[in-house]
Amino acid sequence: MRVLAVFALASLAWAAADTGRLKTEVQPGRAGVFIDGKYVGPAANFKIARTYEVAPGEHEVRLADPRYQEVVKKVTITAGKKTVLKETLTALPPAKPPFGKLRVENADHFAAVYINDRFMGHVDEFSNFAQALLLNPGTYEVRIVPTNGSPVTQPVTIEADKTVTVK
Repeated sequence: MRVLAVFALASLAWAAADTGRLKTEVQPGRAGVFIDGKYVGPAANFKIARTYEVAPGEHEVRLADPRYQEVVKKVTITAGKKTVLKETLTALPPAKPPFGKLRVENADHFAAVYINDRFMGHVDEFSNFAQALLLNPGTYEVRIVPTNGSPVTQPVTIEADKTVTVK
């Protein structure tokens, strides 16, 4: 049993030496984090900053939230070290009514949700009876991209004061 525990600790130390960590201290915390164009998850979960394992080297980090101006930064990750990215996004003017509602469901609660190729958030923000994405009436292409797995793409028509669910 001791040999197994020592082996496990050695494996963790070896893995940590091959990657660095990126901690995202971002306001708002629901902003999506994209590293080199790949969505990795929200900046925070339950208001706690998230930390992501990242290969050493220079990376482009994009922070996106539909209610704020996007921010793109270059960060350098060092193996075995933590890099902290602190940002406060600038708010955009709010959308004007009328609105319909879009709900999304997926087994991956951190799957990215895109409307007409624009990142809008992750599944867990729009997945229950009390949550929905407010959209003006019209036709949209909804794409749900799990962190691992195949994306789901579906056209939807939003009507004022009605709810559409995409699974």
